[in-house]
Parts: sequence; structure tokens; C-alpha cells
Amino acid sequence: MKGQRLNNMVRFLWPRSLRYQLLSRSLLILAGLLLLTGILQYVYMKQFIYKNKAESIQNQIMTIPREVWPNLANSNIIRKDPPMRGLLFSPDSSVAFINPEGEFNIIVEPPDNALTVQLPAGEYMEAMRKKPGMHYRIVTVNGTEQLVVLHTIVNKAKNVAGLVQVSIGTAPLKEVLWGQLLTFIAVALIALIFGLLTFLPVLKRTLIPLSKMVGTMEKIDAGNLDERLPDHQNQLEIDRLSISFNRMLERLEASFEAEKEAKERMRRFIADASHELRTPLTSIHGFLEILLRGAANQPDQLHKALTSMYSESGRINKLVQDLLLLAKLDRTPVTEMQEGLLDEVVHSMEPQLKLMAGDRSVSFSLAPSTKCMFDQDKMKQVVLNLFHNAVQHTNPVSGHIEIIVQNVSGGVELTVKDNGSGIPKEHLPHLFDRFYRIDTSRARKHGGAGLGLSITKSIADIHRGKLTVESAEGQGSAFRLWIPCRQSA
Repeated sequence: MKGQRLNNMVRFLWPRSLRYQLLSRSLLILAGLLLLTGILQYVYMKQFIYKNKAESIQNQIMTIPREVWPNLANSNIIRKDPPMRGLLFSPDSSVAFINPEGEFNIIVEPPDNALTVQLPAGEYMEAMRKKPGMHYRIVTVNGTEQLVVLHTIVNKAKNVAGLVQVSIGTAPLKEVLWGQLLTFIAVALIALIFGLLTFLPVLKRTLIPLSKMVGTMEKIDAGNLDERLPDHQNQLEIDRLSISFNRMLERLEASFEAEKEAKERMRRFIADASHELRTPLTSIHGFLEILLRGAANQPDQLHKALTSMYSESGRINKLVQDLLLLAKLDRTPVTEMQEGLLDEVVHSMEPQLKLMAGDRSVSFSLAPSTKCMFDQDKMKQVVLNLFHNAVQHTNPVSGHIEIIVQNVSGGVELTVKDNGSGIPKEHLPHLFDRFYRIDTSRARKHGGAGLGLSITKSIADIHRGKLTVESAEGQGSAFRLWIPCRQSA
């Protein structure tokens, strides 16, 4: 249990972990905001403290009557007297008076024999010309930073009587400022620690849907394509991702099933084709062996063997031609669709069909002007395949085959009906499968390799038509091919 917790902690703190990246980046942004806030607060507090101190000094200056300042400048009463200096201003300040002529007079000397701040005469004259009020600036003297406050003294006649300068060291102000800054830093660190402790469970809870997705994907990776990701977790982005993954999984599952089906069909196809080819080849091989044993010198046996081999070679040739045709139809077929009359095509085939029927009766019901788009050669092959299938399953003497061509529901329908033995119901769904035969015996008397109806179905699909069959045992069969009048793009 402890080892599992340790692994979870390692994965959580691993730099490539999403949790680690979200946590570190969020804390980095928070730290950046706190740093920016601290800098802005430092600049603002510095200006506020200096200005507040300058206003306090100005108020001290204004507590002394304006008529007194010129007298104080000409007197040394409080210049070096600490008690008197402490009554007027803070002990660490110095005071000077500048008359309108620019003469600089020290009223209160700075403590500890420090140098008195004296600005250039031009700055004093410029300050006197400005509107009466407070002016302050920061000046560095011998490495010591001081706050210098200038206040204009106006007499009763509204004339400038002089300028009072009060300077004080900024060290105490900076101590206050740094104290505020240290307090802010301490609060910021506490905020970061609190944010870390608060964000960990929140982040863990927020990423639970993603963890579920990972668990489900691991099951899918193990081969269980039936698994689906939960798509209602109250997180829009995660739900959209789950929906996309589920759609992809559905397509993958369908593709795998189709591939599995295709492999199974190919396996059956190869097995059936091999068996179909092996039967006539074995027969030909047997007749050749008989001939090699001496039957070639006997005319009757020679003729019988050659006739049988000729028949079997024709059977092989027909099978190979059908297989090649199916291979071409499976690829993107090249068809020459032209508008024509299907009734005229069937009518032109009447002599050939009657010859194939032998003693069976054949009737034609061809509606005129059955116009549609079709490939004439392939449509002739459809008629021959359906008619040949009817011939094989009807009685040679009492058999009857009817061919009907008519216009129906936006297209043309070709129907080949017979009065044969019919097809059992359980065989109808598989009738157009390749190598599928109702007679499963390899030694059947009639019937081909089971490719004729498959070829017919492929040609119907090329024409975007529909091939169906209606049959019942003992009542014959009816194959119907419907072709649309117009081929969609």
C-alpha cells in the first residue's frame, strides 16, 4: 500500500505529468502575480510614505507664523540649541531659510555634524516663482539619502518673503517601507503554501475524468474494443474528447470486424476455388494416366477420354474467367453507361436464349420504351446468368421460363421466372454469396461453381440497382433486377 502511494506521488511530481505541469504553472503564475503586486505595492508605498512625511513637515512649517521665519533666519537662537530644535521639528531634521535674493541661511543645523543639504540657487529661485505650496524631492549627500521639503513663505502683501527648506534622512522611512515589504513577502509565501495545499485536492478531483479515460484506454489497448469512454462527466472538453474517441473506436471496431469478415470470406473463397479447380484437374489427370497405360491405342477409349478432358478444361476455363471477372468487378470497374432500351436488348437475345432453353418453353413480356442507363455488355451477361440459372433448375421438357421487362417506380425492372423446384427459405439470404450452392455435394449433376449469381449481384451494384429473389419450394423462383432511370453522381 505504501509502495503504491509512493508510486502515485512520483507520478504526480514527475515533470511530464499533467498534474505536475498544471500545479507548477499555476503556482508560477500565482507567484508572478504576487511579485508584480509586491513591486507595485513597494513603488506605491514609497511614494505614499515620502509624500505623507512631506505633508507632515509642511504642516509643521505652517504652525510657525510666516512673519517669524525671516527673524529666525537672522537669529541664532535655535541654530545649535537641541531643545529648541526638538520643539519645532524632529531631532534628525535640518531647517534653512532662503530669502528672495537667494541667500541661504541655516536655522537648524543637521544632527551629528552632518552636511546641510543646499540645492543650486537656480532651483530655489524657480521654486519661489512657482505657485505657493509644497515641493519635495529626494537628494543624496555623501551617500546619505534625504527628503528635502520646500515651502514658499508669502507675507501679508502677497509677496514672496522667502523659502523654507526642511531636510530629513530617509533611513527611518525606508525601515518602515522594508517592514511593509517583508510583511507582504511573508503573506505571499503563506498564500503560496495555502494555494499549494488547496490546489492539490482540487486538481486531483478535476483530473478524475481524465484518469478514468486513461483506465478505459488501457482496457481498450488490451484488446477490448467493446469498451467506451464515459461522455457525461460534466467537463465540456473531456466530454467532447470522449465522444471523439468513442466515434473513432466505433469505426475501428467496424473496420476490424470488416477485416475479420473479409479474411474469413477470402479463406472460404480460396478453399472453394481450390476445390473447384482440383476436381476437373483430378479428372484430367486420371484420364491422362489411363491414356498413358495404353488406352491411347484404343479409339473408343481415346475419344471418350479426350471428350471428357475437353469438357473439364472448358469447366476450368469458365471458372477462371468468372474469377477474373469478379476480381475486376471488385476493383473500381470501368463501365460505359449509356441510355438505352432494355426491352430491345432482351429482344435481340431471344434466339440465343431459346437455344439455351432446349425443349423448355420460353415466353417474353417486354414493355416498350423501357429506357434507363446501363452497360449493354454487362446487362447481356446478367440476362444470360439469370436465364442459365433458370435452365439448370427446371425440367428439360416441362420447364417454363418467362422474361419480363417493365417500367416500375422510377426505374426499369427485369424479371426472370421459372417453374422449377424452387429454393428453400433458409438458402435465400446466402444465394448471392460466392461459391454458395444449394446442392453442397461436389458430385452434383447440374450447376456451376456458384459464381453466376455473385457476378450478377456485382453488376447490379455497379448499376446502383437492386437484385432480389422470390422463391418457394415446388413453386419455382423469380429473380428481379431493378435499375434506376438516372444514375446519381
